[in-house]
Amino acid sequence: MSDKKIPKATAKRLPLYHRYLRYLLESGKTRVSSAELSEAIKVDSATIRRDFSYFGALGKRGYGYDVESLLEFFSKQLNHEQLTNVALVGVGKLGQALLNYNFQQTNNIRISAGFDMDESLIDTIQRGVPVYDVKHLAQEIKNQQLKIAILTVPREYAQDITNKLVDAGIQGILNFTPRRLTVPENVRVHSVDLTNELQSLIYFTRYYQDGED
Repeated sequence: MSDKKIPKATAKRLPLYHRYLRYLLESGKTRVSSAELSEAIKVDSATIRRDFSYFGALGKRGYGYDVESLLEFFSKQLNHEQLTNVALVGVGKLGQALLNYNFQQTNNIRISAGFDMDESLIDTIQRGVPVYDVKHLAQEIKNQQLKIAILTVPREYAQDITNKLVDAGIQGILNFTPRRLTVPENVRVHSVDLTNELQSLIYFTRYYQDGED
């Protein structure tokens, strides 16, 4: 990421821009306007132009943006030239689904180590990924110099495992557990609560279908 501080909302949209630009390049398109991007990714064009302005002059008035150049620029911002290995803690049903997916649409992220307490999984290879005993979590995290972890363990184990991850040097956690995690200020947690997301979707679907009271 650039040394220049940008808003968190902008940073969250960068992978979206990158993904669509890659699609455009693979489709043979050489340039694109903010209006075309807006229509495709459902972000208003003023927001797109503001996001891009944080990085300087990326386009030309009346021409738009060069797709290949813009894709290369955002690849560098997102460190897409560098492979990031990720730890998966919890190789149950959700963990297995994540292993099966294993970020197949990107070449720069890979689950490289799994951890579990289930003896039937320990010391096995799941979808090409070795699974270790969670007792050896700290040792393997340090040995493999992992900085990012995905957490899919039962709620009651979440904070204890998080403490071990932080002590081992993990800097970012993608949390799939319903527990709100406590971490130091230098550790970033992104929580994904599938139940809450689905309930929110159901609520807004009903709200817009039925209209306001």
